[in-house]
Amino acid sequence: MKKNLTILHSNDLHGDFLPKTVDGRQTGGLSRLSGYVKKVRAEEPNVIYANAGDMFRGSVIDSEYLGLSTIDMMNLLAPDVMTIGNHEVDYGIAHMLFLEKCARFPVINANLFVTLSNTRLFEPYKILERDGMRVLFIGILTQEVISSTKSEKVIGTFIDVEEAAKEVGIICDNYRTVDIDLVVILSHIGIEADRQLASLLNPEWGVDLIIGGHSHTFMTEPEVINGIPIAQAGFGSGQIGRFDIVVDTRTNSIDDWKWALVPINEETAPRDEAMEHLLFRYKSATDAKYDRVVTTFARALTHPSRIEETELGNLYADLVQWESSFDIMMMGSGAIRKKTLGPIVEYRDMVENTPFDDVLWMLKVTGAQFRRMVQYILRDDAWLGHTEFYEFSKGVHIVYRKSTHTIEEFQFHGKEIRDEQKLLIAMQNYHYTNFEEFFNVPIEEVKNNMRPRVVATSVNNIVEEYFSTHAGLDSHVEGRLVILE
Repeated sequence: MKKNLTILHSNDLHGDFLPKTVDGRQTGGLSRLSGYVKKVRAEEPNVIYANAGDMFRGSVIDSEYLGLSTIDMMNLLAPDVMTIGNHEVDYGIAHMLFLEKCARFPVINANLFVTLSNTRLFEPYKILERDGMRVLFIGILTQEVISSTKSEKVIGTFIDVEEAAKEVGIICDNYRTVDIDLVVILSHIGIEADRQLASLLNPEWGVDLIIGGHSHTFMTEPEVINGIPIAQAGFGSGQIGRFDIVVDTRTNSIDDWKWALVPINEETAPRDEAMEHLLFRYKSATDAKYDRVVTTFARALTHPSRIEETELGNLYADLVQWESSFDIMMMGSGAIRKKTLGPIVEYRDMVENTPFDDVLWMLKVTGAQFRRMVQYILRDDAWLGHTEFYEFSKGVHIVYRKSTHTIEEFQFHGKEIRDEQKLLIAMQNYHYTNFEEFFNVPIEEVKNNMRPRVVATSVNNIVEEYFSTHAGLDSHVEGRLVILE
């Protein structure tokens, strides 16, 4: 027997709660996203709405309430299943477990566990039934959780995609005797890892779809690897993925499918008044605190990509290094969240642009160690956008040739950096905690130069103070990091 099933999916919401006006037309926002989901649920007989992680961060409405406001609105959006993303643990594992208890929808993950007892933190899968069809969802998480939970030694996850594939096989084998019509991996590992995962899956396991997140990939159509369609819906609330599937319940397989990335706007999605009411309540509360001007820029500054030198990247690296006791600030490119900021900067903009506030560490490295760090940062994987990348403060000039993997110029204030030279560098806690993983240099080797120390308890305190005492700020891309093809 053949039956119809519609699977809606979104990922990487990142606090994109409010609509935007583009060319006079309102797009995105939770109200219309919720309106579209409700509309499809009313129009189609068998609908599942799945979320592939990272609903937190990106908005002061989220950060002000440590995710509770987001869970409140997600409860109204009512996904049928959700997997954990790397930013779900930004407020700590214990707080994430508390938020999961507040969720009125199932949260799944198969490979996040307590290392001492090998106990999973979440249910690894969820079976949803529609018109007699049984759909098995399995949650898989990005390796970056290892980075964000390094301080929580009892928490671990599988370290590679091969291990995650084995876990999928274990779950599928255990349900081989159960009448499962469709198997969906709900992942948050990025499109490159999704491709690798699909290629590793044994066809006997019967995985039918991979719905992913993390890499913010916009697609015109799913990729099919090893016979498995892989789909992702970009990021934010401006669009939603939609599978319309014909399921053959006799063979427990997909007979036919089509997919679309549906824009969320005035034409496609009605407003959800209940969601607007809830959102207005949280927005009103945060507006009073966050709607104040902290500085002005000479013009709007940009951060178009996390794998290149940018105007905003230079500004932030410079202002943290300004009048400091260290030589070079290494600002994580991924810590800067807005593609454009200014020319008027409100407190809300400032906090949303650098939401990952933490302490600032100072370390002493030799020129040789710094070269090794930079060489590793600029490895081939960097250009896929899935590794840590950095913006450097003024005085740094690095020329790197991708084709030969060589650093051709390596200077500080116009002079070549010598191997024996000592440099004081600074970075935020997230990068210090994961020093060996991000830079491929043993931290103990660096500690031999000088004991690392905390030089500021809040990077955002530095940013706010600098903004409040400087106006008309400007910044340019000036060749601090030059990448040659």
